Formats: sequence, C-alpha cells, structure tokens
Amino acid sequence: MDRFDGMRAFVRVVEAGSFTKAAETLGMSRTSITQLVQQLEAHLRLRLLNRTTRKVSVTADGAAYYERVVRLLADLDDIENNLPGSSPAPRGLLRVDVPSPFANLILVPALPAFHARYPEIEFDLGASDRKVDLIGDRVDCVVRGGAITDGSLVARHVGDLQLGVYAAPAYLAQAGTPTHPLELQDPRHRIVRYRWTNGLPYAMHRGGESVKIAGRSILSIDDGNAYLTAGLAGLGALWLPDYMAREHVAGGALVRLFGGWTIDPMPLYVAYPPNRYLSKALRVFIDWVIELTAVHAPRVKAAKA
Repeated sequence: MDRFDGMRAFVRVVEAGSFTKAAETLGMSRTSITQLVQQLEAHLRLRLLNRTTRKVSVTADGAAYYERVVRLLADLDDIENNLPGSSPAPRGLLRVDVPSPFANLILVPALPAFHARYPEIEFDLGASDRKVDLIGDRVDCVVRGGAITDGSLVARHVGDLQLGVYAAPAYLAQAGTPTHPLELQDPRHRIVRYRWTNGLPYAMHRGGESVKIAGRSILSIDDGNAYLTAGLAGLGALWLPDYMAREHVAGGALVRLFGGWTIDPMPLYVAYPPNRYLSKALRVFIDWVIELTAVHAPRVKAAKA
C-alpha cells in the first residue's frame, strides 16, 4: 500500500461521508477505496471509521488522525506546487457556502474573472442563508453577515454591509410614508422580518437620538432573496443591505426611508474550521472575497449608539 494513497482515500471518505461518493470524486472504484482504507487501518492498527449499511462515521481515533492528515496532505501539495518547474497555480475543489443574495449579486457575476485568474480551482457552491455545519457538511469556508457566534470557528472580518430601510411604493400608498422610524410601530404599518435577527429590534441613530424598532409583521423569512421579493410585493418595510436595494431603488421598485438616519453596519465574515489547513486555493479565494467586499461592502467603523 502507498501510505499517501491510503491517507487521501481516508480523507475523501470522511469529507464525502461515504465510500461510494469518495470513489466518484477520486475517479476510482468503491472496492479500491475500501481496500486502501482497510490497509491503512491495518498499518495503523486502529479503526478509523465505523461502517454500517446506512452510513460511515469517524471514530475518535479517526477524527484525531483526520485533523493531522489534512494538514499533512495540504502541506505536501504546497511543497509539490512550489517545486522548481512545477505549476505555481492554485488548484483543487473548494466547498464554499455564501448567502444567496451575495452569491447572485456579487460573487457569481465576478466568478468569470476569478476563473480566468485561477483556471484550476473548482467550486462546489452552496447559496443559502442556513446555518452550515462546516465539519459535518464538509465545507471549506462560509461567507456570512452578522456576528459569528460559533467560537470554534476562525472568523475573518472582511467587510461591512451598509443597511437601510426600504419599502415598495405600493406599500407606502396603502400604509402611508413614515417620516420617523417609530412610526413603523403604528398598527397600520408592517415589517418583513428576517429570521437571522431572532426578533430583535432594529436600532437606528440620528445625531444624539437612538431608537429601536420592533414593528409588527405577518411574515418571517430565512432566505435573503425571498425576503427582498416580499418587500417588492408590498408585504412591509425591509432592513436591507444597500447592495441588494440599489438596482430596485434606481428602477423605482423600492423607496429608501428615513433620510439622515443610520443603522450600524452588518459585519461580513469569512469563517472556516480551525483545524482546516489553508490550502493555496482557499487562501487566494479569501483574498479575492476581500477584493470584492472592498468594492461592494468596504470595512467601516460601526456607529455608536
């Protein structure tokens, strides 16, 4: 057995969650992958994986071994990539999850330029606002707005999203145009609630005045694109990142409310597991996200309450 082949097979089984999927991604037969892992276990005299007819799970020894091996293999790849005469270009598959509006409006439209720069990097891209288990879902990194509450992750602050309050003209025609944020708490008004806020009131500032708006809602949504669509349909006022609203304001589909009032920016983070070795491909991806946010969501100091 080539020990490194066994290590790569083991790592891919852990990350894919099954021998069959691992075999598909490596272009090998399931039998070959199974034999490599069995030979590796025999060499180590340890059981690395628990196998049942339904799933594969990592043993305690296997989890500890995995953490060390992914670093070793990534280090080996970096060494080989930087040998004289070798291609220095980053390569490999990156599993990334980003908010759906960020994917649709910022990241995916810019991907052709990224691909032209790094043609050997492939993406398995999740576009969602769900909470991702980076280890369990085999994700290399996520881009998320708002505070990262999972202290087990490495979180890099890459930008800040400017926020505003917006509403559709049809909604304002029906409910009236508020001139002060507190008017949104009037029974005739509604807001569309975005689930990541957990029902917390929205804080707004003007000069020395600071108010928090809870508001009344008939709809709570956990997806950014659907949240925007609800506002465009006139279901209530929205607290939106400016990049999501800009096109719709220009086209007259949304109106920005409360000129002179500000909202604390929403921090934007790239987060990844602390035991995940930063491959060259992941490093250049993070650097590229920082380039994008410098244009669309540059870092700023939050307003003081």
